[in-house]
Amino acid sequence: FPGQLNCDLRKIAVNLVPFPRLHFFMTGFAPLTSRGSQQYRALTVPELTQQMFDAKNMMCAADPRHGRYLTAAALFRGRMSTKEVDEQMLNVQNKNSSYFVEWIP
Repeated sequence: FPGQLNCDLRKIAVNLVPFPRLHFFMTGFAPLTSRGSQQYRALTVPELTQQMFDAKNMMCAADPRHGRYLTAAALFRGRMSTKEVDEQMLNVQNKNSSYFVEWIP
């Protein structure tokens, strides 16, 4: 997306899945920490990516292991390599290919 910081959720949904009836967001958030937690530790891209798709980090009452993803979008913030992010997202897709549909028309 051009101007990634200025896009909204509606635009993301429309651009990822061409069928409006299939626009269901399952938002994962990482790192998910409690408000009182004083410890801070820099996480690597693989750790963040793994946490994003973990059922414990989902912002809805659904387990992603009991369904299939049509597509996924990951928005990262901070200092990290775009190459490393691309590699990790490809790794997630290859490792968990049974959770993703093969093709969207």
